[in-house]
Amino acid sequence: MNKKIWLLALVLVVTGVVTGALVQRYVASMSMPPQGEVAEKKILFYRHPMDPAITSDKPAKDDMDMDYIPVYEGEETGADASTVSISPQVVNNMGVRTARVARTPLAQIVSAVGYIGVDEGRLHHLHVRSEGWVEGVRVKFVGQRVRAGEILFEMYSPKLLTTQQEYLQAHDDPMLRRAARARLQALGMAEAEIRRLETTRKPRRAVAFYAPADGVVTVLAIRPGMYLQPDTEAVTLADLASVWVQVDIFPQQAALLRAGQEAEVRSADAPGKVWRGKVDYLYPEIDPVTRTLKARLRFDNPDEILKPNMYAEVSIAAGEAREALTVPREAVIQTGSGRRVIVALDAGKFAPRAVETGMEAGERTEILSGLKEGEALVISGQFLIDSEASLKAAFTRMSGETP
Repeated sequence: MNKKIWLLALVLVVTGVVTGALVQRYVASMSMPPQGEVAEKKILFYRHPMDPAITSDKPAKDDMDMDYIPVYEGEETGADASTVSISPQVVNNMGVRTARVARTPLAQIVSAVGYIGVDEGRLHHLHVRSEGWVEGVRVKFVGQRVRAGEILFEMYSPKLLTTQQEYLQAHDDPMLRRAARARLQALGMAEAEIRRLETTRKPRRAVAFYAPADGVVTVLAIRPGMYLQPDTEAVTLADLASVWVQVDIFPQQAALLRAGQEAEVRSADAPGKVWRGKVDYLYPEIDPVTRTLKARLRFDNPDEILKPNMYAEVSIAAGEAREALTVPREAVIQTGSGRRVIVALDAGKFAPRAVETGMEAGERTEILSGLKEGEALVISGQFLIDSEASLKAAFTRMSGETP
């Protein structure tokens, strides 16, 4: 009985060994291409399994110990190892959109966020030049709009009253008359008040002070009965027909800016409206806290829609426009080893391609090498396609075939 069991076990072992050898030989024969096919194709180079832009002229391994993929003759372009075939249904489900490589005018645009301020060249500060008492105030509140020549307030000044009397007494002496008139002007008496004095021949106790220009009252430091001195800022007017926009520019962009360059400003408070102005001044030093350079822009504001302390989006044309090969900025994929795009080939095929990019302006990116005018690029869903191009195990699923 023991002899029969031993013989049976021996037969089973031999049978298993023979069967395993036959299966292994069959699998190997199925995985190898026919001898004639191998002889026909020649390996040109080896491509990185995760990044098609990296190649080698001899077999190699990547950082994850994965073998580089051989690229045979005839596969170096078009449908090579990194090309992905996607069924139209999957393309539609992924929402893939494409755009053409084109030559377009390209100018370096510096974008920044700024805030609106008053044009300090259009500020008017009104101080009196002699002591006195305010006897009447025509402007009532900060923000009130006044016109040039409008009376702001009236003040009684003993010095002004005495000088008016001296001017009238010197009527018969031209030299004394000119000297007295000059003193009235030096004390800040307006020409309208001097002409009234010459006409009426009566000195006025409360002398009127007038607005020097159109504007909005931003400072009102007087009230009836107050004692005024020359160092008191009585009234300040701001003309909002022109405004300044202060922006912070990163140091790497500051070298592109020059005074006089064209600029545009937009505000969320006025959708669709664009103001055009110029770079007025670049400050000489970097802010030690924000590490940015301050720039000042000036814009005409005839409708006074732009208000002080309002935020605004600023675009500065930092150079003349030139023709360049460009693609939509969203088509470029940033990687650790460079930049690439997904090219849309014929028959539902897509292939990643390494590119060298130049400057960016608005929504366009300049292409220095890697693409030709008219080629179609994926601008939506390219990250999924790029992942599939790198992961060969997913090709069957992406092609829409059943494994």
